[in-house]
Amino acid sequence: MCKLSWSISGLLLIIVLIMSYKFILSGSVAPANDGRQAILLEEPERDLVLAEMRMFLTSVQAITKGVSEKNMDQVAGAARQVGAQAQQAVPGSLIGKLPLTFKQLGFDTHKKFDSLALDAETLGDPQHSLQQLSELMNNCVACHSTYKINAHLGK
Repeated sequence: MCKLSWSISGLLLIIVLIMSYKFILSGSVAPANDGRQAILLEEPERDLVLAEMRMFLTSVQAITKGVSEKNMDQVAGAARQVGAQAQQAVPGSLIGKLPLTFKQLGFDTHKKFDSLALDAETLGDPQHSLQQLSELMNNCVACHSTYKINAHLGK
């Protein structure tokens, strides 16, 4: 009986490790023909990720406009719209399909938008906000250089 318990425990541990690797680290990816990694998502999941990226871009435009007009309320508001609060709508099933580096870049990008919003409100320094935006954009460049999002038919 003890041997059976250890065998079942060992098997369950292996299953948990495999699932953890799949959910946390690897995601659903394949090599792309352009040297990047293709993240394979169902069409609605792909639409959600691309919509989030468009929201980032819209916020970046509003932030740069706010900085150019020294309107720090606009800068803070635009940054806050895509801060950490915005990532709450992402379902766990989608997160499991994203590779670890993609997730890290995404979480860090949301965090950087929150920092930009807070500093815009408290410091009110357009040059500082522009520097933060420049650093934040490095995440966007790194992500788009490394990954592409493909719609994957079938499950």
